[in-house]
Amino acid sequence: MLSGLLDLARSALLTLDPEDAHELTLKSLERGIYPRDARGDRPELGVDLWGLHFPNPLAIAAGFDKDARVFDAVLGMGCGFAEVGTTTPRPQPGNPRPRIVRLLQDHAIINRLGFNNQGHAAALQRLKARPRRGIVAVNIGANKDSADRTADYVAGIETFYDVASLFTINISSPNTPGLRDLQAPAALDELLSRVMAARAKCEAAGKPRRPIVVKIAPDIAAEDIGAICDRIVAHGADGIAVSNTTLARPRLKDAKANEPGGLSGRPLHHRATVMLARVYQATRGSVPLIGIGGIDSGPSALDKIEAGASLLQLYTGLIYEGSGLIGRIKSHLAEAATRRGVTAIGALTGSKAAEWADKDVEGV
Repeated sequence: MLSGLLDLARSALLTLDPEDAHELTLKSLERGIYPRDARGDRPELGVDLWGLHFPNPLAIAAGFDKDARVFDAVLGMGCGFAEVGTTTPRPQPGNPRPRIVRLLQDHAIINRLGFNNQGHAAALQRLKARPRRGIVAVNIGANKDSADRTADYVAGIETFYDVASLFTINISSPNTPGLRDLQAPAALDELLSRVMAARAKCEAAGKPRRPIVVKIAPDIAAEDIGAICDRIVAHGADGIAVSNTTLARPRLKDAKANEPGGLSGRPLHHRATVMLARVYQATRGSVPLIGIGGIDSGPSALDKIEAGASLLQLYTGLIYEGSGLIGRIKSHLAEAATRRGVTAIGALTGSKAAEWADKDVEGV
């Protein structure tokens, strides 16, 4: 009953301003208005990584819960983990509105938000108050006007170390000028050296090791993937998230397709999955990957796993398909594991990486 009502509400939300609809969704989740996943997860969906047990590989991607307001609700909806952020040391308003555009014909979104968030202190307060259950990742970024962006990432590690299950280092948003420059090998060396030193300091103080995942863009040139992955691996990062939104505009139908910002949703699926497979090959499958971009069905989620992902994140797909998408994806993955004769969905990770990596990133 509740799921059906929420599907009706989703149709109504699509008539509202996108940011107003998002805020209304967050307020509903804060008040406990969401369908609970009371059945639990089938054992085939479990993923064990970094000393953590994920009951299933799904999460809602960063940008949904920027200020750590609804992570418990996300877990309650049936996700295997939650991610909050991107959060920056100081609050910032982001770019001027309007800054989100729906491409209804393409099942896509263009956003140019610019890391709008309430800052570290607000997110930390909420995370400190949470019951210590479930896996919650903290996605950290840099303020737009920061004189030392690397220091902002170090501050994120230090601030959230005691409350995060793992960290995502977001250097892939296209909406903060110059941020993607941190993906260049030399800049990446400095960033990861200081971030890993901050983690080592926490460990030396007797705190547990927190996994660190680096989130990269889908627009990296093919010839640069190897060097970037080499630096990430050399510095001991625990995982790579592939990918963020794209500046490309592949075969879009909507009249608003050329609005500035990062594109997410169904049209991103191909590009992001090809990139994922190439990263899997570049790292020889030695680093766990989080597959993000264009997941809006069970088959598209399975594509990511077969291309090399161990974990999955979605966001735009929920806007168009509703909260029931989470359950449908989990059912499809469990059935795929049974059909393929494996006891865990992770056994399919990378099984079609070569096939995906050989595709043209433009989908032509």
